[in-house]
Amino acid sequence: MIRVITDSGCDLPDDVLADNRVEVVPLTVRFGETNYLDRHDLSIDDFWSKLTGGEETPQTAAPSVGMFTEVYEALAADGADGIVVLCMSSAISATHRSAALAAEAFEAVPIRVIDSRLVSGALGLAVMETAKRALAGDDLDAVAAAASDACEATSLYATLDTLEYLRRGGRIGNAAAFVGGLLDVKPIITFEVGEVTAAGRVRTRKRALNDVLDHLKGIGDRLQGLGVIHSEAEDLDEFVTSVTDIAGLAPIVIRIGPIVGTHAGPGVLGIVYSTG
Repeated sequence: MIRVITDSGCDLPDDVLADNRVEVVPLTVRFGETNYLDRHDLSIDDFWSKLTGGEETPQTAAPSVGMFTEVYEALAADGADGIVVLCMSSAISATHRSAALAAEAFEAVPIRVIDSRLVSGALGLAVMETAKRALAGDDLDAVAAAASDACEATSLYATLDTLEYLRRGGRIGNAAAFVGGLLDVKPIITFEVGEVTAAGRVRTRKRALNDVLDHLKGIGDRLQGLGVIHSEAEDLDEFVTSVTDIAGLAPIVIRIGPIVGTHAGPGVLGIVYSTG
């Protein structure tokens, strides 16, 4: 059987990962002098409490080559015939490089490493689609092709409360044009060529969310998969109801964790989706 690996930047809930037999290689979050292994040493609740509680701004670090090698060895020992790895965008993290270097030196089973060019729940949707093919019994080449196709078909469209956290972490990418009016606008972002890209800006939270909903309406019959991403957003329930009404299906709700949350901050609300 082909096994699927991703990193903790996918933000998928643990039960979804377990149901799809997906292994996760964690990134590290650093507060002050203390390093925390995402999903192991630091819960999502604890992370947001630390971030919003006035503690030092955290930093994130990609997994080492050795961490990927350990997971490769464990899956090979468990009977995997091959492994497909989907990592968050190489434009914002060195995670893909670590995975690829580990794969180059690993000989027990063949490995395909995919640069998703995505992050958070968008990566999560692509991982779920890839895992579906692996669970169906497809061979390595077919699962890897499905992974690449899923990444190409998946997008993110969301509003942030501020770009301040992206600016601090240097992950602002092509959305740099927003800087200078951070306090005066609600930025709307997407991902293009693996980087955060400005999709628009409005003056109020309500207008920003309406813009996201209008974007969803514009997808129409091309919609295949759908999720809502959020980081401690108080208006989550109302937004999920609106998304469900528009799409005619219930989205998977994905809470942003420490890796993406460090750079996006609280108040993120938006959609991730795949089209066909």
